[in-house]
Amino acid sequence: MRAVVTVVGKDKTGIIAKVSAFLAEKGVNILDISQTILQDYFAMIMLVDMSGAKDELSVLAQECSEMGKKIGMSIHLQHEEIFNAMHRV
Repeated sequence: MRAVVTVVGKDKTGIIAKVSAFLAEKGVNILDISQTILQDYFAMIMLVDMSGAKDELSVLAQECSEMGKKIGMSIHLQHEEIFNAMHRV
C-alpha cells in the first residue's frame, strides 16, 4: 500500500533527515520526494510504500503528527487514494 506524507512549517536544518530517519525506523520506504522552500517556509511531499511498515497506517499517522509537533512542523500521513480523492478537482 502506498501513502502520502506532507510536511509543512518554518524552515530549519535537519527536517528531511529527521523525517526520513523516522520513516525508515518504522519500516516505511520513500518512493518519491519533492521539497521546496518558500521564503522562510519548508514544504515537502513524499510518496511512500507502507508494505514493510511495522504499524498500521492509523497508528503511523498519529506518530507522524506527534513527531511533527516535537520538531515544530505539521506532518500528515494518509492513504494515497484518500489524498488523491481530496485533491481531485
